[in-house]
Amino acid sequence: MEFGFPRSVVPLVAIAAVALTSVMTTSTVFMMVLPSMIAFSVIAFFFGMKHGEYRTSL
Repeated sequence: MEFGFPRSVVPLVAIAAVALTSVMTTSTVFMMVLPSMIAFSVIAFFFGMKHGEYRTSL
């Protein structure tokens, strides 16, 4: 199975949206949690993809 960008990101966004809105109020999520979560997710996704490319090239 090949994982492209949409196939990898959509489940992560769905899980995060359900988890965050069930625990905290919406204003807290949008103002405090979401910006840092997006930044960390982008960095972690980039490093994960690069590591996967490295592993497949061995």
